[in-house]
Amino acid sequence: MKPTSIAFLYFAGCPNSEPSLANLKAAIAELNLDVKLSIIEVKDPRQAAEAGFLGSPSILVDGRDLETGLPPEGSSFSCRIYEIEGRRTGRLPKDYIKARLQSLC
Repeated sequence: MKPTSIAFLYFAGCPNSEPSLANLKAAIAELNLDVKLSIIEVKDPRQAAEAGFLGSPSILVDGRDLETGLPPEGSSFSCRIYEIEGRRTGRLPKDYIKARLQSLC
């Protein structure tokens, strides 16, 4: 089942948001996905809690977290660090995003 919506959540000043968003857009294009992409700036901890924001940047695919494949639990108004291929990074690589999108489809 192909996703119908993808939300990119970030907070202003996050150094990883722009490159991660560019990689997300490239992954969507390369996979030829016809989805609604929402770009959401999370402005404070209250909004983070309401949105299930797990840190900047976060990607939700039909309401499920890109990394875990599950609906987000809790919230964090902070930078988000991912463990990808044994390395810690806040910047989501295009190939990682593509692989995760394919696994969620």
